Amino acid sequence: METKQSIDHLMKQIVNHIEEKQGDETIVLNLNDISSMCDYFIISSASSERQLKAIADEIKNELEEKNIFPNHVEGMREARWILMDYGDIVIHLFLKEDREYYGLETIWKDAPIVNIDTL
Repeated sequence: METKQSIDHLMKQIVNHIEEKQGDETIVLNLNDISSMCDYFIISSASSERQLKAIADEIKNELEEKNIFPNHVEGMREARWILMDYGDIVIHLFLKEDREYYGLETIWKDAPIVNIDTL
């Protein structure tokens, strides 16, 4: 199990990689007290399939250079909703219209939003 400090550092790295590829409306939800599946969701949007894949590739490639590998990745082929499972952190990358349709923020409305700037 990773320490809170190392998880926070990893979250900040992931958010930075999303921002480098101009991901939109990125939020981090704290699921610690709500779910046992993971501690945090990072949710972000892209305006095209190409941008969505570029964000996912950036995260995957940069973390692999640090020997951090996902447990599971789904949605790369369709590139409408890409899920990247890093254990304590699960990343959801959406096309904007799919993010609105699935409404994860609404489903997990009880989860506090993490202030990314304080990580």
